[in-house]
Amino acid sequence: MKGNSAEIASESMMPIKYIRDAQTAHPTGDPSFAVKQCFPAVVPEQESDPFLMCDEFGPMPSKGAYGDDTDEGFDVPWHPHHGMDILSYIIEGRGRHADSLGNRETFDSPGFQWLSVGSGIEHAEGGGTPEGQRTHGFQLWLRMPKDRMEDDPRYGTVGPEAIPLVTFEGGQARVVAGPLEETMGPAKFSVDVQVLDVELEPGAEWAYTLPESMDNAMFYCFQGGATLNGKEELKLRQVCRFDTSGPLTSAVQAGPDGFRAMVFAGKMTRERVIWHGPFVCSSQENLRACFNNYRAGAFPPKRVSWDYRDIRKKPS
Repeated sequence: MKGNSAEIASESMMPIKYIRDAQTAHPTGDPSFAVKQCFPAVVPEQESDPFLMCDEFGPMPSKGAYGDDTDEGFDVPWHPHHGMDILSYIIEGRGRHADSLGNRETFDSPGFQWLSVGSGIEHAEGGGTPEGQRTHGFQLWLRMPKDRMEDDPRYGTVGPEAIPLVTFEGGQARVVAGPLEETMGPAKFSVDVQVLDVELEPGAEWAYTLPESMDNAMFYCFQGGATLNGKEELKLRQVCRFDTSGPLTSAVQAGPDGFRAMVFAGKMTRERVIWHGPFVCSSQENLRACFNNYRAGAFPPKRVSWDYRDIRKKPS
């Protein structure tokens, strides 16, 4: 890792726009399932661009798989999406997924699944971690450019062995998406982003530099805390958004309990999207069509020919 925080002059540090507390949200409508949300709850979608949503779920003990043969025991039951990319990054436990393309997948932590939703997909997720074991992770929604919103949906998983690990004095960074120095993350989306899982030992220093192609940068602290630029405190479950109009390097020094954070950076699209629930669209007309098609059973437009909700009906 090039440099450290002690070597960065104060006038060359990337200023901080604000630091805010993440808020509790209930994305499934079930009051017993709560997440910590930093955007859009406290960082509006125009400011989190090209990201739409970030939910941290856990750490919490898993209920394990449950249900009958038809629902297959998914924590989050079948639901639709349109016009976005989705990243589910698991740091403890095991991810599990089913979708209208006929996929049935599980993946170990730290690992992730990606969904390029496009014209539409229906999926169910969760229930892969054995009962009583801890599960912990993040789900990100990312924008799609308007001219990509009707692309055919795609899906994939990436296991722990395929996520590059960049080590440096006092810490490490898992490169999920985008560049970190000469390393590229395996997650590919229709927008230009960088997603890092950064972990620092107590007192360790790190210099973060925003890639030159990007103009938005946010940190979300989910373990410990840190001092940024020698003066601002980023505490547990707070999100920091930087001012990227000047210098692009921030000095980070971990606190006495260490520091672990997700870094979310990207190139803003500055496109106005129409967003309601699980559907992201380019216009109100398109949004109405999505809901009407879903109610009529005509959504998603691209799907397997068999009843994908019931694995027993999958052709052999």
